[in-house]
Amino acid sequence: MTTSLDFPFILWTSSRGRGRTGRWRHSRSLSSLAFPTPHRAIATYTALHFVAKPDRWASSPALYSGDVINHSELTELHDESDFEKLASSNDDLLSICGFGSLLSERSARSTFPDLINFRVARLNGFRRVFAHVTPVFFERGIAKPETMVNINSFLSSAFFQEISGLSVEPCEGESLIVTVFEIHRSEIPSYIKREIEYRFLAVFPETLDGTPFTSPAVLCARYSDEEFLQIRCKDQVHEILNKLIDLFEDLEIIPGSKEMFFEQYGRYNIHKIWRDDVFPCRVYLRHCCKTLCSLLAAKSLSDAAYNDFLDHTFLADRKTTIREYLATTGSGIMEEEPPESLKARYGG
Repeated sequence: MTTSLDFPFILWTSSRGRGRTGRWRHSRSLSSLAFPTPHRAIATYTALHFVAKPDRWASSPALYSGDVINHSELTELHDESDFEKLASSNDDLLSICGFGSLLSERSARSTFPDLINFRVARLNGFRRVFAHVTPVFFERGIAKPETMVNINSFLSSAFFQEISGLSVEPCEGESLIVTVFEIHRSEIPSYIKREIEYRFLAVFPETLDGTPFTSPAVLCARYSDEEFLQIRCKDQVHEILNKLIDLFEDLEIIPGSKEMFFEQYGRYNIHKIWRDDVFPCRVYLRHCCKTLCSLLAAKSLSDAAYNDFLDHTFLADRKTTIREYLATTGSGIMEEEPPESLKARYGG
């Protein structure tokens, strides 16, 4: 069986046998990317190599343009039992790593009212990317699918909707300011359900002076559409998804749960989750920037950390930094106010 996505890489499954890994191909010679083995137990990332496939390059010329590190020691969490193994046996607490809206303690407490020990840390070997669609922006009325920003170049003209959320992905040489806090074991099921489009990783941040944490924290990292359908969805895909084959010739729908996908995405006319043709949700991007400024001021941190966010957070092309975006196509975002009903949530 061959499963392809509208990205510049394709997964060719070499065997139908259970527990056998596929082989990834890429349209340009790049460093190895780290993807998980597909079995359900806790799995470590394995480096898989890319080979040339020129016919796919033109559609997405800049995806994964940076040097991506092989995180052979990263552990992926697949289900609730994997999360529980990370929880402290003494107090039933689990550490969570925040990199977007969870940089704000106020935002974090709106999601986890009983969190404790909110603190700032650094996570090495990852970068932030605005490269996926999240239903919550549609639910709250702040996604702008009707806003089609035209990007012209010498070779082509493309339109991007302002609907993207933030994720992180492994990238050699990059480093993030993050927050870490603890939640109770009882909050794990709702956390998994709320962040279902992400890949869950157990990572080890470090303090700002470089001291590694002694226990892991859970990080929401980049996932993929075909893994979401294969692993997170369980039954049959709704017939509406099968019709998408006619719209997205490179996406072969994999059997999954019609109820889950339609409830979370289909009702908002979202046909792909992880994509390279979207811009950040304006309200959310402003909130992340404002939140980081407030965090740095509260913790007496230098402006260097804020500059690090601007210069090391990228659009979906993996080339354009947020600083460049705010100075050009995204100009005016920082002066806009969130809707009155969401000021407490997205006020920065």
